[in-house]
Amino acid sequence: MSLMPLDPVSTLMLEEAGPLPDRVLVLDDPEGDLVAAVADAGVQVRAWNDDVRDEAQVPVDARLTGPFTGWSPDLVLWRLPRALSALEDYAQTLANDLPAHARVIAGARIKHMTPGQNAVLRRSFAEVSASLGRQKARVLRASGPLPTAPRWPQRRYVPELGVTAVAHGSVFATNRLDPGTHLLLRTLARATAETGDAQQRPRGAAIDLGCGSGLIATWLASHGWSTTAIDVSRYALLSTQLTARAQNAEVALRRADGLVGVPHDSVDLIVSNPPFHRGAAKDSTPTFAMIAAAKAALHPGGELWLVFNSHLPYLPALRAQVGPTTVEAQDRSFIVTRTLKEPTR
Repeated sequence: MSLMPLDPVSTLMLEEAGPLPDRVLVLDDPEGDLVAAVADAGVQVRAWNDDVRDEAQVPVDARLTGPFTGWSPDLVLWRLPRALSALEDYAQTLANDLPAHARVIAGARIKHMTPGQNAVLRRSFAEVSASLGRQKARVLRASGPLPTAPRWPQRRYVPELGVTAVAHGSVFATNRLDPGTHLLLRTLARATAETGDAQQRPRGAAIDLGCGSGLIATWLASHGWSTTAIDVSRYALLSTQLTARAQNAEVALRRADGLVGVPHDSVDLIVSNPPFHRGAAKDSTPTFAMIAAAKAALHPGGELWLVFNSHLPYLPALRAQVGPTTVEAQDRSFIVTRTLKEPTR
């Protein structure tokens, strides 16, 4: 079997792991190369990816489709997340379910690592140590899982929206209302002039694309929209489900890459606070793909509402690929746009 060369992080993780035991779990393998290398060594390997795009890189028979603790490994190879909240969420889940003998080898680029990661891991594992750096990569070794009551998902009341957000640690902004989403929802509320009983009247089909903790999806559902929340992330959809339930709101969930699979002319409103990072890297490609697909998904007369950082170059694409676009709000950091798919003449 011919394997692609591994990047420095994966290479160091395998070297630090030493001889591979019988059962290996790989967490969040963006390219699937680490899974392939472990499988090539002749041991049992399973992979769990939060991101559906990463999951697609892994052979179907190696995927764990439920919780990543649904398979008991001897060794975990894990790409460290940057956010300490995500690290804590994963680490506590592992510590509560791994067998006592299991080891964890977690790697990342040195520029994305901090001493705080060691401290977080020490709350969930008795032994934590760091490797020497090599080729700008380093790994953390953890063993001796310490089961404890999990701190995630966490709840927070958001008074600006009158909503309780419930989120896992890897979700953007976790259970907080970020400034961009706040500006978007304030602007959308003014534009639709909703007051009192009018909030509950049926309005049509809406999509919250890149739903995160589900604040936008829950707001839409609570204001009369038949709402579907879409995200690439398992944890985002779990968080959205919990946030919607906390408000007794009905939100359908869909794990997908953008608007893939959404029927043509089926949606009245698409709302999004799209990411411009994938992992640690800046990447606006998914947002440009969403803009390109939005026109087909919208009904004639339907609208696409976005909020994004002011420096991002989305306005020309919105006008060229979807339709007439206005700037509905702007502050020092963010722009809110409203784009119309013009009715058929």
